[in-house]
Amino acid sequence: MEINKKNYSIKAHRSILDISSKAWNACAGSNNPFVSHAFLSTLEISGSATSQTGWTAQHLTIEDSHDGIIACAPIYLKNHSYGEYVFDWAWADAYQRAGGRYYPKLQCAVPFTPVPGPRLLVKQTLKQENQVELRRILAASMIELAHMHNASSVHVTFCEESEWKELKNQNYLQRIDQQFHWQNDNYASFEAFLDTLPSRKRKNIKKERKNVAEAGLEVKTLTGNEIPENYWNSFYDFYQSTTDKKWGANYLTRSFFSLLRQKMPNSIVMTTVTHRQQLVAAAFHLQGKTTLYGRNWGCSDEFKFLHFEACYYQAIEYAIKHNIAHVQAGAQGGHKFQRGYLPARTFSTHHFLNNSFHSAVSEYLLNETQAIQSEIIKLNAVSPFKKSAKIN
Repeated sequence: MEINKKNYSIKAHRSILDISSKAWNACAGSNNPFVSHAFLSTLEISGSATSQTGWTAQHLTIEDSHDGIIACAPIYLKNHSYGEYVFDWAWADAYQRAGGRYYPKLQCAVPFTPVPGPRLLVKQTLKQENQVELRRILAASMIELAHMHNASSVHVTFCEESEWKELKNQNYLQRIDQQFHWQNDNYASFEAFLDTLPSRKRKNIKKERKNVAEAGLEVKTLTGNEIPENYWNSFYDFYQSTTDKKWGANYLTRSFFSLLRQKMPNSIVMTTVTHRQQLVAAAFHLQGKTTLYGRNWGCSDEFKFLHFEACYYQAIEYAIKHNIAHVQAGAQGGHKFQRGYLPARTFSTHHFLNNSFHSAVSEYLLNETQAIQSEIIKLNAVSPFKKSAKIN
């Protein structure tokens, strides 16, 4: 599908493999691994995000006749709302009860990945005003693409705040949610981090870590090719077990993890837990330029406090050791707050082709936003840190 505007050629691609990885990455940058060509192509090649699983690629590119691809966006035509983590089930139900057809819809996102990052990707060497103009064209092109497919709506989820603000000017509705992120205040050690917490919280974390150590569990953090291939077999079993317990879906295939190990070894961080030389648990992370992203975790048995150790405390230790500014430990989980992870807003935008429904959702979002903002204010008022601690 091709749309001509001015001196640009705008195309929608049915596969990320149809787009040059070099050109895509020149727009995506190197800060966030999830919008890289390697990650998105791994989702596709592994059979995790395909038309068969309800994620039909419609990736947009903008090409200049002289410079080639200068902007792009990861976009999917969807016939369901699974694997998104910005929930619109109530909207779908209301739309369909009113006699409309909510699906298909267009989703600008990274499948199965509730990680904030850029979505409207523009070549960073361009002038700032040109970057803004290209993001505006991408925003308008998504709406045009939705019309072509008779889709109900366009959703840009877990975008950056700057994109969220710009998209408002293109008649996209603004939505916020919250996660819990850890910030590295140039800590010299994990103990230095603990010293910023009140005595009760500090003692509780020490007790949890001691409990894990006394259970005879050996915890190590491995990266890239340090991780044996057979560990991925065990990890996938853990991953399946975790999603089964949570009544979730196994979105990622086994081959996804092996392919990712081949394509992005330098980005992979795995916390491994062995008991009597047997791998019993693991937490899988990806490392960006300034952030460690916690993604999946699983365990073969129940070990008290092990989830906190493997997913949160080991991530903090790794970030301190490697001078990483932030740890994002995934969606939900208010229990992270008591362990030094602070509330952070996440952003999404939504455009409905039906004007009446667009207005109705706009009214709904006013109340939802107020409630979430109020919750964040309350949490910040009872910070888990000492009042004298310096938090960025």
